Amino acid sequence: MDVNSLINGWTHPALWAGTVIAFLILLRIANIFRYIPNNQVGIVEKLWSTRGSIKDGFIALNGEAGYEPEVLRGGLHVFVPFMYRIHKSDLVTVGQGKIAYVFARDGAALGASQVLGANDTEEKSDFQDARKFLLAGGQKGPQRKILREGTYAINTTQFAIITDERVYGHALSPQERAVLDGMQLTISERWGFTPVILAADQDLVGIVTVHDGPSLPPGEIIAPELGIDLRDARTFHNNFQEPEKFPNAGGYRGRQLQIIVEGTWYINRLFATVEAVPKTVIPVGNVGVVIFYTGPRTDDVSGEQYRHGELVLNGSRGVWKDPLLPGKYAFNTYAGKIEIIPTVNFILKWVRGEVGAMKLDENLSEISLITKDAFEPTLPLSVVMHIDYKKAPMIIQRFGDVKKLVEQTLDPMVSAFFKNIAQKMTLIELLQNRASIQEESAAEMKAKFEAYSLDLQEVLIGTPRAPAGDHTIENILIQLRSRQIAREQVETYQEQERAAIQERTLNEAKATAAAQSALTQSLIQVKVNENEGAAALARAQKDAETRKVTAAAVGEQSRLEGQGEADRVLAVGAATAQATKLSVDAYGGPEFRLAEQNFAKFAEALTKINQPLVPQFLMSGGQGQESNGAGLIPTAMLSSMFGQMMPDSLAKLKDEAPKAVRRTNGS
Repeated sequence: MDVNSLINGWTHPALWAGTVIAFLILLRIANIFRYIPNNQVGIVEKLWSTRGSIKDGFIALNGEAGYEPEVLRGGLHVFVPFMYRIHKSDLVTVGQGKIAYVFARDGAALGASQVLGANDTEEKSDFQDARKFLLAGGQKGPQRKILREGTYAINTTQFAIITDERVYGHALSPQERAVLDGMQLTISERWGFTPVILAADQDLVGIVTVHDGPSLPPGEIIAPELGIDLRDARTFHNNFQEPEKFPNAGGYRGRQLQIIVEGTWYINRLFATVEAVPKTVIPVGNVGVVIFYTGPRTDDVSGEQYRHGELVLNGSRGVWKDPLLPGKYAFNTYAGKIEIIPTVNFILKWVRGEVGAMKLDENLSEISLITKDAFEPTLPLSVVMHIDYKKAPMIIQRFGDVKKLVEQTLDPMVSAFFKNIAQKMTLIELLQNRASIQEESAAEMKAKFEAYSLDLQEVLIGTPRAPAGDHTIENILIQLRSRQIAREQVETYQEQERAAIQERTLNEAKATAAAQSALTQSLIQVKVNENEGAAALARAQKDAETRKVTAAAVGEQSRLEGQGEADRVLAVGAATAQATKLSVDAYGGPEFRLAEQNFAKFAEALTKINQPLVPQFLMSGGQGQESNGAGLIPTAMLSSMFGQMMPDSLAKLKDEAPKAVRRTNGS
């Protein structure tokens, strides 16, 4: 081939094109020029070196063959041919409100008690400078420090970055990829790619469990509060957000006594997990007695008289002496327990099926009794009681909780008390003496309740009931009701009687009121009459006195006149008597004188009756002969007749003459 032919061959277009392509391929293989986009970094791998290969790890810090710690940023870069290989990797981007985790593939080994790599210096916490990190003694494995929002130029060969969306890593083996995927899953399960947010309206607190650091001392279950002094910058871990300071404060792994409250907290979930629990609320009318599981051991402060357990100062291990008052508390429920004790009056009901708000009496039922007369009623009962808030810790220390106190102490004590009372009474006495039993039980049980630090307010007894199907008590109650109805009827009749009397009195009062005008007028008239009578009496008394004086004078005159007349009559009578005596003597005795006087009176009486003494016609014995001197009686005949009748008929005539006179006067 001559020279012209050679020149002509080089000028052929195909040859030039092939030459250019071959040159470009050579440049690409030689990695002389490399362009890195601005949204990526270049990870340099040194293929060969006069210093040989690295002896430890896989990041070449001293020019050995291997991965270089520095990364290339965006732009065109020139390299020695055939010495370097450039690997492009995306910039690490952490979204707003997100957290990214760092896994160091090279570095110092972790300590025996370490779970995460320490980032306690500025050099160890700078993940964008792998050389500085490794030279400062940065440790391999997952790191304590996390990445917040932003974009980072990180050598993903040295540091694998785990986000919620992807794992940033270069040259990862399948085993490493599986490990990192497992970490991503664990973090997701712990909601670790977002900060811990405790909203104010949720009333939650966060209980922290640390997974890194030395173990707790024997006998401890809760790590104490450490690193909470803001003034100590070396130990203040800012609520576990700066985990590299937690070991400086002497913190232990495990559940922490310190809690976090409302806010947003960027906590590495590989370092510490957070459990959200509700705040402890102690309602009004209650106190909270704290039983603390951790803290220092202190002396008993309950006093020599209290021998049922120990009480300790607040913050110490045991039952706190002072209870928590009503309010809302950010209390670590793993470090202790709060027993809610009511301080207002509450009722315990010994009634099956009735349960109070605190459910302290849900296992109580009516008390079974046996009376003196062998009845077996059940007694419903309610007890009103109160707990002094200062004595509430003693109750918890002694019984554990109020429900145990009710079921194990109060229930058998109250039941036995009322069983003893029922055995001394008949059923009717038990029914009728309810008030006295209630008063007696309140007085006696109050002292017994005080022995248990309880204040008994009231004992309320219900009506005894019979077992199901037994109507004996019901029949007795019916009899008592009938008896009471009879008593009420008697009282009703008495009240009606009193009402009738009252009605009559009312009617009289109404009549009196109606006649009040006339009554008043009559009273006035009576008064007038009394006044007139008094005046008349005065006049009469004056007249009487006048007449008395006059009568005395007239009487004296009449006496003197009568005395004179009497003397005269006496003298005349004496003279007449003397004359009569002489006349009688002259007749021959008193009988003849008396007959003579009687005859004279008889004759006088005949004259007054105007009746013929003898018939006017005289019938003789001969026929046709007329009587001479008809109607006349001869004097001699009369004299003879009277003369014969004088001795025998004097007494009869004495009696008949007055009768005849009366008949005559009557006709």
